Amino acid sequence: MASADLKDELSCSICLNIYMDPVMLRCGHNFCRECISNVLDTQEVSGLYTCPECREEFLERPVLYNARVLRNIAEKFLISQPNQEDTGIYCTYCVDSPVPAIKSCLLCESSLCGKHLSVHIKSPEHVLSDPTNTPGNRKCSIHKKIVEYYCPKERVCICVYCIAVGEHKGHQVESLDEAFEKKKEKLRKDLEMMTSKKAWAEKQVQSLEERKTDIEDKAAGVTERVTALFRDVRRELEELEHKVLSEISMQAEKISFSISNLFKQLEIQKEELSGKMSHIEELCNITDPMTVLKNQNSGDEICHTEQKDIMDTQIPTEGDFHEYLITERLHKISDIIKYIHTWIQQPAGVLLDRETAANDIQISRDLKNVSWSPVALNHPESPTRFRKNQVLSRRSFSSGRHYWDVDMSDSTSWRVGLCYSSIDKKLCIGETLDSWCLRRYNHEYNKMHNRKLMPLLHTPTSHKFRICLDYEAGRISFYELCDPTRHLHTFTTTFTEPLHLVIAVWHGSITITN
Repeated sequence: MASADLKDELSCSICLNIYMDPVMLRCGHNFCRECISNVLDTQEVSGLYTCPECREEFLERPVLYNARVLRNIAEKFLISQPNQEDTGIYCTYCVDSPVPAIKSCLLCESSLCGKHLSVHIKSPEHVLSDPTNTPGNRKCSIHKKIVEYYCPKERVCICVYCIAVGEHKGHQVESLDEAFEKKKEKLRKDLEMMTSKKAWAEKQVQSLEERKTDIEDKAAGVTERVTALFRDVRRELEELEHKVLSEISMQAEKISFSISNLFKQLEIQKEELSGKMSHIEELCNITDPMTVLKNQNSGDEICHTEQKDIMDTQIPTEGDFHEYLITERLHKISDIIKYIHTWIQQPAGVLLDRETAANDIQISRDLKNVSWSPVALNHPESPTRFRKNQVLSRRSFSSGRHYWDVDMSDSTSWRVGLCYSSIDKKLCIGETLDSWCLRRYNHEYNKMHNRKLMPLLHTPTSHKFRICLDYEAGRISFYELCDPTRHLHTFTTTFTEPLHLVIAVWHGSITITN
């Protein structure tokens, strides 16, 4: 009974086993060093440390004091126990039969059972540890003494002789326990930093997954709309083909019927003329004047008979096949194809060039937003900088098909379009031969090029627009991003230099959204 009570007093309240390397907190409670260290590591996240026994709070990580007397008592208690757990490490001195070791002596580099451990406990020079197969690792390889210190300069564990007479003489050293605590503190900080980085990485992964899902959803929606669009185009073409062929067939049948009727009339007229011609020939062959003159059906009466002139007959021509109708329908299909063309252009991500921004233009950190500033920003002087209100894109485009989406919700006075980098920096886009733009001033929308201001046929109701470039075809097109997308205007020319996106704003801000 007394042995059981003693075991309870020598048991760690965390692991419920006999103390291994016991330490004491400031409040007086004892724990295994490893057990309490793990608990404190867990509490470090909250920044408040408490004793597992009495719940006393510590604002800073508490110092662990070595409980040497308690450790000796625990070791003696373990020695007195008849049954020890088999750790797979056996006593070095029990050669007749393997006996599980309960401690290893770092000085002797041997493992000890309870019987042989009693001798080592009496000598303070012997340093005991948990059973290990490599106790020699805790001894200095040069002086064969127990390693008790750590040299931060060389980053090695050393013995007392390394400090006194060895190559570490004069170095600032630390005890193993002190170096151990510092190392663990650094590891904890590294773990905290890595935990923070991991959390950031997980957040980024989640953000990318959400973005991927959004893109997949958007792609699915676009695919559905494009499929429906092509289905409508095919239906339109089939309907047009059927109608045109039907009308051609009807026209051909009508013309054939007219020609057949005309053919019959001409055949009848031809027979009548043949009969009359025969009668006239007979009269011409008669020699008796009285006979010819007395004939009532004389040549005069025959000649004056009204006959239908074959040359005056109206024969239907190929114009009656209504080619204008076919042309009209094909033009309609062409408009649909042009609309589809805007879908297959590639979005061209651009960043704005701060070196070109006028002194009244503020560029956002991500180089995607342009805002007008009522005060001068005093940007550094640059030969590429505009005099007022404008900024160019960093990237230029000299081939391919591209488009940019811009959001004008926060501005009522702006111009957007494309120009050459050689544009006169004193002038605004749309006022030169080498710039093309869409313009809004208050509530009026215009297309503008080389100072020519032309109204749009349709007044936009949306604040989002698309600028499309087909460099090889020489086209700059503007679209209103509504449902469905509406074409506003297309400039056609031959480009001779690379083009830059240009934005001018007199009020509020404009954002590039792709």
